[in-house]
Amino acid sequence: HVQLVESGGGSVQAGGSLRLACAPAGSGVCVGWFRQAPGKEREGVAIIDGDGNTDYADFVKGRFTISKDSTKNVLYLQMNSLKPEDTAVYYCMRALVDWGQGTQVTVS
Repeated sequence: HVQLVESGGGSVQAGGSLRLACAPAGSGVCVGWFRQAPGKEREGVAIIDGDGNTDYADFVKGRFTISKDSTKNVLYLQMNSLKPEDTAVYYCMRALVDWGQGTQVTVS
């Protein structure tokens, strides 16, 4: 297994933006972002498959964008129009096998 490392979390006011990053993203496999809020189960946020196809949870469609920079081997999650309910620990995932340690996002 490979330990993924996330960065970019922090605190922001509602309506603000953050960009999360995760490395190494790898290639040819499905990678994505999950999140877990206090007292709730971990839930999928966005994924991108080996062909570059993306899918989003309904609650982030139109606000979040997942992307991957293959040259830098980094996965990103651009989060705009953040809401307090987006507050959670965000985890990156690779092939549902490798996970990061999580990065806290707090929206007030």
